Amino acid sequence: MTAIPVVFGRATSLLIKQFNWFQADCLVRRKHSSYDVAIVGGGIVGLASARELIQRHPKLNYILVEKEKELAFHQSGHNSGVIHSGIYYTPGSLKAKLCVRGAELSYAYCEKKGIPYKKCGKLIVAVEQEEIPRLKALHERGLQNNVQDLSLIDAKEIQEREPYCRGLMALDSPNTGIVDWREVALSYAEDFCEMGGTIKTQFEATDFQITKESPKDSTDGLKYPITIRSSKETAIQCSYVVTCGGLYSDRLSQKSGCSSEPRIVPFRGDYLVLKPEKHYLVKGNIYPVPDPKFPFLGVHFTPRMNGSVWLGPNAVLAFKREGYNVFDFDLRDFTDAVSYSGVQKLVLKNVAFGVNEMYRGIVIAAQVKQLQRYIPALTVNDVSRGPSGVRAQALDKDGNLVDDFVFDGGSGAIGSRVLHVRNAPSPAATSSLAIGEIIADEAGKKFKL
Repeated sequence: MTAIPVVFGRATSLLIKQFNWFQADCLVRRKHSSYDVAIVGGGIVGLASARELIQRHPKLNYILVEKEKELAFHQSGHNSGVIHSGIYYTPGSLKAKLCVRGAELSYAYCEKKGIPYKKCGKLIVAVEQEEIPRLKALHERGLQNNVQDLSLIDAKEIQEREPYCRGLMALDSPNTGIVDWREVALSYAEDFCEMGGTIKTQFEATDFQITKESPKDSTDGLKYPITIRSSKETAIQCSYVVTCGGLYSDRLSQKSGCSSEPRIVPFRGDYLVLKPEKHYLVKGNIYPVPDPKFPFLGVHFTPRMNGSVWLGPNAVLAFKREGYNVFDFDLRDFTDAVSYSGVQKLVLKNVAFGVNEMYRGIVIAAQVKQLQRYIPALTVNDVSRGPSGVRAQALDKDGNLVDDFVFDGGSGAIGSRVLHVRNAPSPAATSSLAIGEIIADEAGKKFKL
């Protein structure tokens, strides 16, 4: 496949302009405030789910609400942009199946919609002898997951693919790619609007209530018994609700009586950016061999659709759920995190790792030192500080990272009419269309759509 040579900024800008037209059309077309299904959350998972639901049940009325002015503003717009192939995950697990299917669906979708992407490949590089057995195990795992065209390559072949990369052995994944996931998410939104869905931004859901009697002036009786109230004192009525709240999925679920666990804990990742004159150092994705002693993957090299190259990230506890800067702070978010037993246990198990991650976030030279294990020619003068992202990590009370689906409803009468997606397996962007299928399955079964 040949990547479509579209300039990143221009393509995204054009899609946003097109989407703004569709959004306005969505809002004008339906002036009433009652819907069969409401989806809360305008990130890539919420949009993929809304798109799948309206495709399957086109006779129902749908609305998607999002608290921000723009869609796909947080995790969906602050990520590495990689289309993962499904190497890392336990064979036979839902996570593995969703990633492999999601990647296949994503490539097909981008082809159909003319969204630019590149199959630039990925090398998972072993730089020490002790990493080679783990690398070979990853190869076997990838084969069991039906990841296509995987192969182990030696030091000479590494340099043929990545001339400036050094390693003893690598796992070559040519089907790994890159894309602008926000552009993909906005395309899902456009699909949803074209099929008759309504989108309302700047609607922050603050409460879910069961209506005891028909609303004033309503002729619908109790057909739409759930009231979703916003922070701006507006409300919509609906029959069923699906929430895909990302960084706020735990708090949304508690509004209908769900347990506070698993808790969402925000982890910020800070990237460095390779200076333009040094882009020649990196051709494709270069990743480390995962170390099972640590909870997160480690630094890697990621080319972007706009031609830039991101290096990193580290992984540190964020003191604000949507805090993209080092000094961003929210008292409630901070208190929720540090008072949770799961966070305390995770920190105690990974003290040295956590201190090192914080140090690398402050001292660029420390981050570069890690990166030089793969590209020795890299220097501190070749990089500058780049963007940051915040990951919504679901954590249980014992400090374990939750990696699988967590669905919930709530207590009382409202519980049977609400489906909370409290956790969707990472990588959620790659798997988004496949995740949308699973959520639509769950919603269809629970709501008898």
